[in-house]
Amino acid sequence: MTVQNEPLLKDMSLLKKAGYINGQWVNAKNGKTFDVINPASGDVIASVADLGKDEAKTAVIAAENAFLDWRKITAKQRAILLRRWNDLILENQEDLARLMTFEQGKVIMESRLEIAYAASFIEWFAEEGKRMNGDIIPAVANDRRQLSIKQPIGVVGAITPWNFPSAMITRKCAPAFAAGCSFVCKPAAETPLSALALCELAERAGLPPGLLNVIPSTQAQEVGDVLTKDPIVKKFTFTGSTPVGKHLLAQCASTVKKASMELGGNAPVIIFEDADLEKAVLGALGSKYRNAGQTCICANRILVQENIYNDFLKAFTEKVSEFILGDGLNENNTMGPVISEQAVHKIQALVDDAKAKGATIVTGGAQTQGQFFSPTIIADVTEDMRLFSEEIFGPVAPVFTFKTEEDAIKMANDTPFGLAAYFYSRDIGRVWRVSEALDYGMIGANEVGITSEVIPFGGWKESGLGREGSACGIDEYLEIKYICMGGL
Repeated sequence: MTVQNEPLLKDMSLLKKAGYINGQWVNAKNGKTFDVINPASGDVIASVADLGKDEAKTAVIAAENAFLDWRKITAKQRAILLRRWNDLILENQEDLARLMTFEQGKVIMESRLEIAYAASFIEWFAEEGKRMNGDIIPAVANDRRQLSIKQPIGVVGAITPWNFPSAMITRKCAPAFAAGCSFVCKPAAETPLSALALCELAERAGLPPGLLNVIPSTQAQEVGDVLTKDPIVKKFTFTGSTPVGKHLLAQCASTVKKASMELGGNAPVIIFEDADLEKAVLGALGSKYRNAGQTCICANRILVQENIYNDFLKAFTEKVSEFILGDGLNENNTMGPVISEQAVHKIQALVDDAKAKGATIVTGGAQTQGQFFSPTIIADVTEDMRLFSEEIFGPVAPVFTFKTEEDAIKMANDTPFGLAAYFYSRDIGRVWRVSEALDYGMIGANEVGITSEVIPFGGWKESGLGREGSACGIDEYLEIKYICMGGL
């Protein structure tokens, strides 16, 4: 298939179609490529090298060699290079955003925000790397001294998702580099171009060959096997679905790798009767429909106290009706497509299940054209519907009712997932009670914009292991070494 609509960028050298290994742009040994599709138009925007197991092994070896030198560089020297990379990303923000919208579909405003978000992790961890402090431990005897130090774990393997194709890479590789580690990443096959553009800018910033390696591939199992089973790889990090995460985690056990997992969610937004209704409507709107509902922390269930249910539904519907669907590169459009036709079918199946069990489609409820799904609100939803227990990953808002605070907490916690939860209330006592009662790793009380580079991002239960961002994030890439100095 020939390329029909190649992205137009100010700097066309950011459009890379080969993998990046040991500082070199490489094609597959067997010559295979795969097409990257614009989800808004269905056009092929690039044919990218389809690397496999052999190239992944080569990348791991290159990363090991780079690690041996990189770990010896001072934290301050590493920070200087990372800051250069951060600056180059921000200087090229518009091109990177356009590239992201072409391959992922989100509206251009959201893409610009993601590029800034991606850069923020590099800036944050460039500085955090200077604070990898150890401890002096009080001696247990006068003839010895005891201390602990932190050292980089080694080569890091990563598999990243398509919904945030830049930020989910930098959130992982920035702390790895700051800690002194090297990195091998397989980006999602839907969105490899954003990852490869980051490599081009990393090279310009002066990051040494082999430090950052990116394996574009449709051969997920083969490449995943290398990253999870190769003993050279000492740490594995993944963002994606819980079933895939469980499988990869089991594979990591064969070499007892340190692993961090950011997995699926089923986020509730609870709106209590004493909430500021206008703020609650806007919060639910922003949380649910960001990136066409394709985020792991977006609202999956909206729980509204019964005596304000109708008022909320009316105000919410009015706001949702204002969305404009279309190509994300058009500044006037406010929602783009979902990532694939398969995603459309899954969303439609969840809507149809709710309709068949008695739910009411307030607005939307169907595919409009191509891979666009109309922003949807579903009322009269009950807990036996798939929408209650399954992650939607699309622009569908199921609205439930509850009677009491205890009912709301029980409904919200009735899930194996525990990534993010939100609620609205002006009762300070309730804010404390509900925040502590919700079994989730991240809570937004009267706020849904909870993420940034400075917070510990991660979930409870089957939503993941470990934390990304914040001061906690760099510890995921460090080992603690205890040293006892005797004979004093």
